[in-house]
Amino acid sequence: MPNTTMRAILMNGAGASEVLQLRDVPLPPLPSSQHIRVKLAAASINPVDTKLRSKPAYFPDNVHAILGCDGAGVVQAVGADVSRFTVGDEVYFCNGGIGDEPGNYAEYTTLHEDYAAAKPVTFSMAESAALPLVFITAWEALVERASLQAGQTILIHAGAGGVGHIAIQLARHLGARVAVTVSDAPKAKFTATLGAEKIIHYREQDFVQETLAWTQGRGADVVFDTVGGDTFLRSMNAVAVGGKLVSLLSTPLSMADSQLARLRNLSLCYEMILAPQVMRLHELRISQRRILEQGAELADAGKLKAMVSKTLPLAQAAAAHRLIEQGGVSGKIVLTIS
Repeated sequence: MPNTTMRAILMNGAGASEVLQLRDVPLPPLPSSQHIRVKLAAASINPVDTKLRSKPAYFPDNVHAILGCDGAGVVQAVGADVSRFTVGDEVYFCNGGIGDEPGNYAEYTTLHEDYAAAKPVTFSMAESAALPLVFITAWEALVERASLQAGQTILIHAGAGGVGHIAIQLARHLGARVAVTVSDAPKAKFTATLGAEKIIHYREQDFVQETLAWTQGRGADVVFDTVGGDTFLRSMNAVAVGGKLVSLLSTPLSMADSQLARLRNLSLCYEMILAPQVMRLHELRISQRRILEQGAELADAGKLKAMVSKTLPLAQAAAAHRLIEQGGVSGKIVLTIS
């Protein structure tokens, strides 16, 4: 008799990491004839997961949810009208995990066929699961928001982090010169191996002054802010006049901040990868899948690496969340699912 249940990490309410509990839950049915069901092999942890656990932002009425936006696995079932995949195909994707659709801290998940991409052939399942959210974020920020060009300069904050280490590689692929901020020597060494030219130890050095010195006083053409807060505000002085500051976080601007940005003719851009899912924008979600297809091509060409700093079994999702919240993680933490 076929299985009707699966193991999953269920959030039993908003709160600390202890709300994440391993449970037996019903196997998710195919929501439509264009959906696929995937037997998950790995799911990565992103900072947004910890934020949605402590305070569900997008679907606050659904606090009993399966988190996890990133997944990789094998297609186990297909709807009658699915044309892009067959049973047995290996896929990866950024889907669910924000309260409206089942996430990926589970043995199985379902998603529309248009949102899944064939996983990189040369990547393991763990590496594939580590890539979707951070690669789409980096691509949309650098290519679509900043229009980063060959020969330009870019400062990437938190260069050793999940998004940062992918952004370095993408910027180098685009032909840009890269500076990064890091917190310690191991992260400096790691980002240098990825192609960062200028390493700024932000605890000991003023990143604004270091960026200006690196660019002969001009400022970087693009600054990519993955930190927010004061880092975002100070970054305005590290951007070249007429340059672009792209942030992953919302930061309130005072009148003085707005005047500074205007005086320097800055373009302030924001990147929110989950917007198409929250707003149910089907065509934009297809565009994000195409970005993943680009990522798979780069990976299989040896031009992109996903650093998995730690793997933990599914049952230890709460421990993985605590590691993320402690800060200082290089690359990605991935849950492996047997």
